[in-house]
Amino acid sequence: MKPLPLPSRTSFLLRALRYPNYRLFFGGQIISLVGTWIGSTAISWLVYRLTGSGLALGVVGFVGQFPAFIITPFAGLVVDRWDRRKLLITTQTLSMVQSFALAFVVLTDRATLPALLVLAGLQGVVNAFDMPGRQALVVDLIEKKEDLGNAIALNSSLFNLARLVGPSLGGLLIVAVGEGVCFLADGVSYLAVIGALLAMRVRPRVIAPPQTQGTLNQLWEGWRYTFKSPTIRPILILLALSSLMGAPYMTLVPLFAGNVLGGGPHTLGFLMTAAGVGALAGALTLAGQKPDEKLRNWIPRGAGLFAVGLIAFSFSKTLWLSMGLLVVCGFGFMIQMATSNTLIQTTVDDDKRGRVMSLFIMAFLGVAPFGALIAGSLTEKIGAPHTLLVGGICVLAGTFWLNRKGKNGTGKDSNLRRA
Repeated sequence: MKPLPLPSRTSFLLRALRYPNYRLFFGGQIISLVGTWIGSTAISWLVYRLTGSGLALGVVGFVGQFPAFIITPFAGLVVDRWDRRKLLITTQTLSMVQSFALAFVVLTDRATLPALLVLAGLQGVVNAFDMPGRQALVVDLIEKKEDLGNAIALNSSLFNLARLVGPSLGGLLIVAVGEGVCFLADGVSYLAVIGALLAMRVRPRVIAPPQTQGTLNQLWEGWRYTFKSPTIRPILILLALSSLMGAPYMTLVPLFAGNVLGGGPHTLGFLMTAAGVGALAGALTLAGQKPDEKLRNWIPRGAGLFAVGLIAFSFSKTLWLSMGLLVVCGFGFMIQMATSNTLIQTTVDDDKRGRVMSLFIMAFLGVAPFGALIAGSLTEKIGAPHTLLVGGICVLAGTFWLNRKGKNGTGKDSNLRRA
């Protein structure tokens, strides 16, 4: 399957869509991700309706995310050894079944907190395999690797666009027909991406025999490869720090909306939308960058912008200013995350891609539940504004550290220089 020619320079922003397999993947995700956000909105509201407890919301979120921290390293080994397209067909099918199971327990009036915890945990296990598999598959869909960064940025743009649209649709559906129909819609939406995966014609990947024998030895091989790499190691450390100390700001936004800004649900909606708009703008900015530009410099810039935005937001007591600062936070964190993804993908050896991307997922999402717990604990002691201030300062310190590593010549190799 040959890529379509670009008709004009106006297509530069969407150049990864030249590739038929990526177009299928992108189109399937448009529908599936909107459905995912509809389902996420519905389960949050369902837990709140059943329990009225903020703690219950936190526990369900923790159970859904924690498996990514425990299982993802093993999942990365599976990604390296299996056909990635077939693996994603399996994970997407299991996710569809989980959504239909949620619909069943709600529509038959059997929804209880223990049942929701079990289903959230099962989805977390599936996601532990799906996320590194999804990241690794993108490389197989893009024939010219100079377009890989554009494909990753478009994926991030799509995710954030769905984040803006999905919750709104979910809220309307909850009011009109209830949570059960939301889960049905989410389940049906998976058919789009499953159909796209089945329609792809991906050249079979040559899977090299493992250099070491035994599961634990192969896991250790991936860890050793990652943390001995002067390119990958500092990028992952800073991303983990940002996810641990900075990203939990989204958990604390409701407290700022109510306690600091004196607003209600509409204020929370404005703030959440502002963060989403910033993230979408960041992804589109990266999508428009030329592949020969020095992308590594974007990581400390993005992280630094994220940190400064957090610090300034912690002092804001005005809605319009807080919204503007959350746009900055969303923009900066997206720049850091997507650029980190691109540079790692263009640096890593393909036979270790799954294991390395599993560590990327751990750094990006796996530490998030612990960050939420730390933020919650600190908030009880020093308040939400000071908690974000501490988090922003930690991220800013990490940014200076990475920037210094770059100036000293570490964190660079031949692959990175070509990026």
